[in-house]
Amino acid sequence: MFGNILIWFVIIPVLMMAGLGLCSNSRMGAIRTIMVVGSTALLALAIWLCVDFLSLRAAGNDAEMLYTGSWMWYAPLNIHLAVGVDGISVLMLMLSAIIVFAGTFASWKINPLPKNFFLWFALLSTGVFGFFISIDMFTMFMFYEVALIPMYLLIGFWGTGRKEYSAMKLTLMLMGGSAFLMLGLLGIYWHSAPAGGELTWNILEIARNNAVDPSWQGMLFVFTFVGFGVLGAMFPFHTWSPDGHACAPTAVSMLHAGVLMKLGGYGCFRIAIYLLPQAANELAWIFIILTGISVVYGAFSACVQTDLKYINAYSSVSHCGMVLFALLMLNQTAMTGAIMQMLSHGLMTALFFALIGMIYGRTHTRDIRQMGGLMQIMPYLGVCYMIAGFASLGLPGLSGFVAEMTIFFGAWEDGDFFHRAFVVAATCSIVITAVYILRVVGKLLLGPVQDQHHLQLTDANWFERLSTVTLIVCIAGIGCFPNWINETIQHSFLPIVHAIQNAI
Repeated sequence: MFGNILIWFVIIPVLMMAGLGLCSNSRMGAIRTIMVVGSTALLALAIWLCVDFLSLRAAGNDAEMLYTGSWMWYAPLNIHLAVGVDGISVLMLMLSAIIVFAGTFASWKINPLPKNFFLWFALLSTGVFGFFISIDMFTMFMFYEVALIPMYLLIGFWGTGRKEYSAMKLTLMLMGGSAFLMLGLLGIYWHSAPAGGELTWNILEIARNNAVDPSWQGMLFVFTFVGFGVLGAMFPFHTWSPDGHACAPTAVSMLHAGVLMKLGGYGCFRIAIYLLPQAANELAWIFIILTGISVVYGAFSACVQTDLKYINAYSSVSHCGMVLFALLMLNQTAMTGAIMQMLSHGLMTALFFALIGMIYGRTHTRDIRQMGGLMQIMPYLGVCYMIAGFASLGLPGLSGFVAEMTIFFGAWEDGDFFHRAFVVAATCSIVITAVYILRVVGKLLLGPVQDQHHLQLTDANWFERLSTVTLIVCIAGIGCFPNWINETIQHSFLPIVHAIQNAI
């Protein structure tokens, strides 16, 4: 087991938790050292995995999943700790490692109880990494729950504002989505052996055998897509997201919006669409309507907010709605755009929340009506905020442009009038996004100074610069060199596209 590289994405956060458990809250130096070493190791491991994965593909290894391993966990139900990755999983691991690394430095001065904060943060990371490497539905669901549980304490104790209310609302709604999801997964499991063989949780085996009876696919598709869609902030199940993001501490907002919400899109793609392709073809139109509403509604809602975190939270509803919208188009180009959008949004929203936390730590307000002229006071943070804003509105050369254009081209190319009408509506969100981004930039950074006490504020520290530079380099890297992402994931779509085409 320990010889499989993927297992170390779970072992390293567990070792970080063990090391933190031996520290006291007063030993801030030791706590920081453990987090820096652990997050750096995760990032180095993700980079090595990506490079090695590309080399294996270039050498002609066309297996659906690489680095696979399976170990029996609970024999009566045939549950395995089964791991494996394709190009999409590799990129999600890379995204997670980058944001954990950046979030560590964004939380450099977390207080109170820093040891406890980082313990829960590491547990959250464990769930995220475990989810992306799992190819057994039960272990995937287990890691999914592990990723959700720490959110309640991280927001409820270290958050701001109505943190108890927001933490409870987030937990209850996501647990409700988990109940739907568990029903869907159990249904798939009970129909995983139509010929009377052994029931299995293994995603690859179920897809290979085209196991789920078409008469059951419709109901199971609704359960699984809604279950994952709740975490992806799909309308009308999105209401937990703005409150949760607004009250969460900085690093938790970064990991939550940047990675945790991607579990929803990834799960819809990997399970709902891949294992239930006939139902996906028949019922996609219903969820296209809901996700189309998410895209436009989220953008309009961001326009009327005055709290920086709420603006970014509603923006996340719009951008994550775009991911699900693209996946439901059921063609390779649009789905490629969806994966790019997951990466792009993950990086730029993590950057946004990091910057908002840094600004709030200095000004002690997130209300844009009480701030202005910050560019002359803290020019580094101001420039970084403008870069994040330009990525969000789709400026060429940054990641948002590549992702959204790929989605729109893919969604348009095979669509009928219904699909193209929603593509046009989704495209309008770009204009709406430009409105609220330019409004905030103009008011926050370029307007007159509203509070003379802000003139005494300082610019970013070295650890804040390291966090933001890491994210900006990745955003620009995707925008300027997108082809390597396409090369990483193009082979991963073949089984899904083949399953969808056979179900038509």
